[in-house]
Amino acid sequence: MERHRTSSTTAVARAAGCSAQQVRDLEAAGVIPRAERAPNGYRRFTQVHVDAIRAYRLLAAAVGPTTARDTMRGLAADPADAALARIGSLHVDLALNRERTLLALDAVAAIREEPRDDEAGPDTMTITQLAEALGVRPSTLRYWELEGLVRPERRGRLRARSYPAGAIREARIVSALRTSGRSVPDTAQVMADLRDQGGVEALHSVLAAHLEVVAQRTENLLRAGTSLVELRSALADD
Repeated sequence: MERHRTSSTTAVARAAGCSAQQVRDLEAAGVIPRAERAPNGYRRFTQVHVDAIRAYRLLAAAVGPTTARDTMRGLAADPADAALARIGSLHVDLALNRERTLLALDAVAAIREEPRDDEAGPDTMTITQLAEALGVRPSTLRYWELEGLVRPERRGRLRARSYPAGAIREARIVSALRTSGRSVPDTAQVMADLRDQGGVEALHSVLAAHLEVVAQRTENLLRAGTSLVELRSALADD
């Protein structure tokens, strides 16, 4: 399709690899430029619209549809430095996600080297001791317990929390997951799966798989970034 030659909604959808309805939805949402209207009222799109849809789809695969829509809207509306800074911040977010996941994998490697429950003896920790060891507040451990992430024992007349080796290990795993950027609901689901499927080894697999997802998202973002810079230039020329 020549850059300024106009085409129908169906033709643009075919060229961009999406449905005609998605083309209309993206136009209505301001994600792609407004199409000109022919005398008969039909939309007339150009190659710029095809490029915008392709860039959006790459961006959505990298950062999710909501952030992708916001970024695409700002591409034409924001000053050049702000638009480029917005794209740069997306790279920073993914790089931070990767760094957090690598830190979590390091934590898992350390947990792997620790003795199992049946090897560790009867040692326990109080909530204050465990919070200090993990670098969190005692209130954080109480919240994790409330959400079912960690399961301490209750001892004595005052029902004080006591963390045996198994609970300490769970708290270390939760800390690693939260460090990797996972939400509390996601962490709760992972912990439930780990209890059913195999503990730390399964966690390592989960984090390694997440690292691969981050790598794929980063690749999509790099490809989208090139398209977005070219698209902004084309929009400025029109």
